[in-house]
Amino acid sequence: MTRAIVLGTLMAAGAGALAVSAYQAPAPSPSPGPKVVEVEKVKDNLYMLKGGGGNTAVFVGTSGVVVVDTKLPGWGQPILDKIKELTPKPVTTIVNTHTHGDHVSGNVEFPATVDIVTQENTKTNMEKMAVPTGITPAQVGPNVFQASGGKGMPKRTFKDKLTLAKGADQVDLYYFGRGHTNGDAFVVFPALHVMHAGDIFARKGPPLLDGNNGGSGVHIGDTLAKAHAGIKGVDTVITGHSTLMTWADLDEYARFNKDFLAWVQAEMKAGKSVEAAAAEYALPASYAGYTNNPDRVKLNIGVIYDELKH
Repeated sequence: MTRAIVLGTLMAAGAGALAVSAYQAPAPSPSPGPKVVEVEKVKDNLYMLKGGGGNTAVFVGTSGVVVVDTKLPGWGQPILDKIKELTPKPVTTIVNTHTHGDHVSGNVEFPATVDIVTQENTKTNMEKMAVPTGITPAQVGPNVFQASGGKGMPKRTFKDKLTLAKGADQVDLYYFGRGHTNGDAFVVFPALHVMHAGDIFARKGPPLLDGNNGGSGVHIGDTLAKAHAGIKGVDTVITGHSTLMTWADLDEYARFNKDFLAWVQAEMKAGKSVEAAAAEYALPASYAGYTNNPDRVKLNIGVIYDELKH
């Protein structure tokens, strides 16, 4: 059975609820209210901006500002306005952790002089802006990059690692393999011992496995484990959509995803259908503080079944 057939069957079983739960943040309202950006100070020159999609990191360097992720359409200017309250320094660089519209759409509202950097697969994905697995085109909205004539697209890419600047201004970008998508970047501020993980660690709960953009339930646990083993000196993690987490939390989340894969493999070996397996799933008691999401679990089982069949 092809991925399209598997996911089509799942969506037919509960398209409305499944679609809402599968995306990391809702699409913008047709009549949006005031765009309120909340600021949480992480370190003296590093801030997390909440609201309007994924968590945005603002790193104030010696001569300019590095922004990680730019939220939903229409939130680029509110981010810029908030940055002006924090520092008079200009934004010089945007790093997008992955392709999803709730993390990249604000790019188009930044000055054309800003350098935009992504993992190479993310650039390819952003050129297509495929609808994420399990949601509807209506939820995603229009392609902001097409509408802007290509403004906001990445200007630079990296494959496995890229270092921006040096000393106190250094930012390290890492890629360890497929997970939430096939281009998830880990963004590290080594002088501050902080990392932005994007949606490969969005929250403590089932991830969105976006097979349409190269995501993988078979690989996500290993990718997270490689990041935990390969990156040194980090103690605080900015998540894609939740609170600040610890380095130990990232290690635990790698185990959570590996455990889920092992459970799905056992269900598949036992001949269980996606629906039957989803009905049986219970969040392991060992993962205290994690939230369950039955629709996301069902979607992920289907994605993993499809991967294991090929």
